[in-house]
Amino acid sequence: MSKKSKPAAASVPTTPREFNWLDDPKNIRLVRNVFYAVLVLLVLPDFFMHKHTLFYSVEAWPGFYAVFGFISCVGIILVSKLLGYALKRSENYYD
Repeated sequence: MSKKSKPAAASVPTTPREFNWLDDPKNIRLVRNVFYAVLVLLVLPDFFMHKHTLFYSVEAWPGFYAVFGFISCVGIILVSKLLGYALKRSENYYD
């Protein structure tokens, strides 16, 4: 009674493929949805908390600091783009 064994190399792929879990669109959607849920959970307590305003009454608006932070971040990006155009040098500037 001889047993036939399968060669071990037949089950191993010949070219190793690096698995990246973000290659699957399903996982990308999952990460994006979790990100949006975290953003909502961070702003949600703003609707239920009493805030003491320091300077202006708009600081008491729900989500004010989230919107203010987003607008500030967009402003920083736009200013850095303009600064990049102003400071740009030609490709052979140092030659």
